[in-house]
Amino acid sequence: MYKVAVIGDKDSIYGFASIGLDIHPCDDPAEAVRDIRNMAEIGYGVIYITESLASQIESELDLYRERPQPAIIPIPGVQGNTGLGMQNVSGFVEQAVGSDILSDA
Repeated sequence: MYKVAVIGDKDSIYGFASIGLDIHPCDDPAEAVRDIRNMAEIGYGVIYITESLASQIESELDLYRERPQPAIIPIPGVQGNTGLGMQNVSGFVEQAVGSDILSDA
């Protein structure tokens, strides 16, 4: 079974510990990159990351987009939804079906 982790500011992620996920409180982008690389190396299957932190390390996250594992999924933090998670879902759908079926146009 693969491990699942959550990275982000402590206020946004501490609740995930109650459902058994590994939490990694982090506000520093360089530390987040180190954590993700380490988790990928030791075999984590899913890494949730707050949208605000993910937006600061986009180039690092791009390295994992084509890999089957770990799946790195942006989630809203306590600051609210920035739209990054939905933007990623839209991009995956467009890649899978060849057009943006979620747009209003």
